[in-house]
Amino acid sequence: MPGMTESRDPYPVHVDASLDPSTSRGLWLIKWLLLIPHYVVLAFLWVAFLAVSLVAFFAILVTGRYPRPLFGFNVGVLRWTWRVHYYGYAALGTDRYPPFALADVPDYPAHLDIPYPGRLSRGLVLVKWWLLALPHYLVLSILVGGGLWASSHGAAHGELGPGGLVGLLVLIAAIALLFTARYPKSLFALVVGIDRWSLRVAAYAGLMTDAYPPFRLDQGGTDPGSVPAGPAPTAPPVPAGPAPTAPPVPAG
Repeated sequence: MPGMTESRDPYPVHVDASLDPSTSRGLWLIKWLLLIPHYVVLAFLWVAFLAVSLVAFFAILVTGRYPRPLFGFNVGVLRWTWRVHYYGYAALGTDRYPPFALADVPDYPAHLDIPYPGRLSRGLVLVKWWLLALPHYLVLSILVGGGLWASSHGAAHGELGPGGLVGLLVLIAAIALLFTARYPKSLFALVVGIDRWSLRVAAYAGLMTDAYPPFRLDQGGTDPGSVPAGPAPTAPPVPAGPAPTAPPVPAG
């Protein structure tokens, strides 16, 4: 079926993060309180996300295109959600308070980007958000547990919380921070990989791409799709030959 081919190519949902080297030992104990304003705003944003996705569903069904302004808004909601969860209990990767913004914030340590897809399949829009994504929902119910809504539209919310495997891993990271003031780098790579998987599925279920999410953990803070291509190969230099000499001038 179109859109379901497994590939090692970078997935078109780029989720990046950089670990804060000076994370506090105990700030994570009260981050739930500090994040209440964000949780309130995100509740309204996700209601809007669902409404926009419904409008986009019919637009794609009729025209094969996701209206660009609506697409930009929903990318912004996912981006905002990722920053809040990265600060909070889906990663605890930074102590820098997340900004209240839909746009990308270049100097914040968590980023999400989805290239505008142009044309999308009219047929896939009918089944990808529930039927095709169902295997991912089952896997993510283990990886993120109660942090992912288990209803028919749950994964489209991209709700990452302290449940499932990622909740356990983040708890271990929090204890490590408390006693050593260090976040184990291998643990960080695994946590971000799980979060990245969840956000890829959220974008797919939110109709933002036809590329089927891969069943793999792309671990680490840098998304494979965000790695710039290497410099183009250059042709070897052509050795310079002897300089041409002017023909002799005949004697007069």
